[in-house]
This record gives sequence, structure tokens and C-alpha cells, in this order.
Amino acid sequence: VAVAPDGATIVTGSWDKTARVWNRSTGELINTLEGHTAGVTSVAVAPDGETIVTGSRDKTARVWNRSTGELINTLEGHTDGVTSVAVAPDGETIVTGSNDATARVWNRSTGELINTLEGHT
Repeated sequence: VAVAPDGATIVTGSWDKTARVWNRSTGELINTLEGHTAGVTSVAVAPDGETIVTGSRDKTARVWNRSTGELINTLEGHTDGVTSVAVAPDGETIVTGSNDATARVWNRSTGELINTLEGHT
């Protein structure tokens, strides 16, 4: 679960392979983000409130437009499920954690892998 910086939007991830975007005040479903091939384990909202990142057991993270539901990028490189996602305050850096014992740093706009952090067991 993640809450947008303005507090008006909530994002949830589910084992049904989707993430859903909700209006906090009304409970209305704004968008359903579909594309993962396994359960969504983690979600984050960027500081701009318009970019959503989802992580999944399908070993990918995906970057979405909150308003349109459009897929912006798929971040591929983990060898096991993605268990956590975060967006840096600059809004351009995404960090993912995985059961493959790595954290990976990505460029939000290009989807480019910037760095792989290894050492956890």
C-alpha cells in the first residue's frame, strides 16, 4: 500500500497481478494497472504524485502513469521476485529490492539500470 504525497490517492497491490488506484475520500476506483504476470508485492508513488511503481513476483518492476494507467517502463534484471520498491525524492531514481539478494537502482525515465547493490544474504 502507498499513499500519494497529496494524500488524495491510495495505491494497493494484489495477488491478482494488478495494482489499483483509489480516491482516498470517496473510495472510488480511479484505475487498475494490469501487466504483471504474478502477484504485485510492493507499490510506491513518486513525489510528483503521477508516477506509480509496482514490484512483482514476476521479477519485474513497472512504472505507470497514475491518471491514464499507461505503462511507462518495465524494469527487468532481477532473478527472483521483487519485494520492495521506492522512489527517491528527485523523482527520477527508483530502487528495487528482491529475493535475489540484490537491490537495484534505476533511471525512471529511461528504465536504465544504474547500479546493482549486492551483499545481502
